[in-house]
Amino acid sequence: MAIFSVYVVNKAGGLIYQLDHYAPRSEAEKTFSFPLDLVLKLHDERVVVAFGQRDSIRGIKFVVLADPRQAGIESLLRKIYEIYSDFALKNPFYSLEMPIRCELFDQNLKLALEVAEKAGPFGPGS
Repeated sequence: MAIFSVYVVNKAGGLIYQLDHYAPRSEAEKTFSFPLDLVLKLHDERVVVAFGQRDSIRGIKFVVLADPRQAGIESLLRKIYEIYSDFALKNPFYSLEMPIRCELFDQNLKLALEVAEKAGPFGPGS
């Protein structure tokens, strides 16, 4: 199971944070000749898009793209909001509606995604 991407969108609809967490290995076979022979493989994979609006006053929206079998997306959205409030909003150099550029936010978000992929849902106090 995998979490592919996390996006944070501000009130105006602008993208203020993007993390591409999981990049699947490409198993494409490259063969070059003239005329070009292409080998295409069909994949029937779906992606779950989970939207979470955790801050209705500020209008911040969190979007997670994940594998449909990934458990605990709602609790992951709560954890992402907690990380956002702890490391972006409490950062004195961060301005609302501006892109999030905070090393601690990045580190903690990546850690939360790894925990979510391995363990599943977050419990209280995690």
